[in-house]
Amino acid sequence: MQVIRSQIPDVIILEPKVFGDDRGFFFESWNRRAFALAVGSDIEFVQDNHSRSARGVLRGLHYQVRQAQGKLVRVVAGEVFDVAVDLRRSSPTFGRSTAERLSAENRRMMWVPAGFAHGFLVLSDHAEFLYKTTDYYAPQFERALFWNDPALAIAWPEDVAPVLNARDAAGLRLSDAETYP
Repeated sequence: MQVIRSQIPDVIILEPKVFGDDRGFFFESWNRRAFALAVGSDIEFVQDNHSRSARGVLRGLHYQVRQAQGKLVRVVAGEVFDVAVDLRRSSPTFGRSTAERLSAENRRMMWVPAGFAHGFLVLSDHAEFLYKTTDYYAPQFERALFWNDPALAIAWPEDVAPVLNARDAAGLRLSDAETYP
């Protein structure tokens, strides 16, 4: 597995070694020991989630103010533009974002540690998105950042019109959002 540091060093892109031939392919999608070496800590995941979304669906930018979730995310069908925003006030990268195109084709995964908001925009006709979380979903603690807050300066792809649900459309700007210490 190749480990690629993003623009925010705590957010890591993982590129598995794929073994393929005319029959198909094989790769190891999860290995606790290799992941611990990559992130520098033994992380325990407690929940796996799977979503399917149509082209243009923008989910996020979500985070939980309590029971903060680290997420290991990947796409098994289609392609997304995946974004992480650092919400840790004590971090030198507070308020900055990093993004990566994740797809079934490139098989890349992104580690988004606890303390970050996360979201994605579907670029293909549809996408199936899998993610492992380090804490359980707690809707009472969930918050959303406004996806297009100028303070975040996220360079969303311009050729896909975002489709948002009401909650995500009403996300808060970074200046008004609850953040982490």
